[in-house]
Amino acid sequence: MKWSPLLCALWSLGCGPKTHLPTTTLTLGAESITVEVADSPSERHNGLMFRDELGADMGMLFVYPDPQPRSFWMENTTIPLSIAYLDDKGVILNIEDMRPLTRDGVRSEGPALYALEMNRGWFESHQIKPGQVVTGLPAASKE
Repeated sequence: MKWSPLLCALWSLGCGPKTHLPTTTLTLGAESITVEVADSPSERHNGLMFRDELGADMGMLFVYPDPQPRSFWMENTTIPLSIAYLDDKGVILNIEDMRPLTRDGVRSEGPALYALEMNRGWFESHQIKPGQVVTGLPAASKE
């Protein structure tokens, strides 16, 4: 990627992707994972963009102020990811694979309060499926 002077200036002002978000531990079935929590509009917007890797049992949890139909894409994201959409009770609505570096929208199958991104195939390899409950979720975002 070639950096323009404007991008470099924004980066130096802290407008680039945030990589030091607070973390929490979630439980999915018998699995415990550590996730970064993106619960502000700017954190949710940046997500995992411009990252080169994601740890084996690590992910990013997007927390919203209210349950709504959601859609994610992977522009500026090179890590192959799977996403699980969760309702306000932590029940997994659907799990989808996403294609890196695209604007192809991947939609929730109902109103989602949370979205959980993990390395592609993580949910499948750990036998995590829609209908299961994720515990340890933080409260809804305020913004």
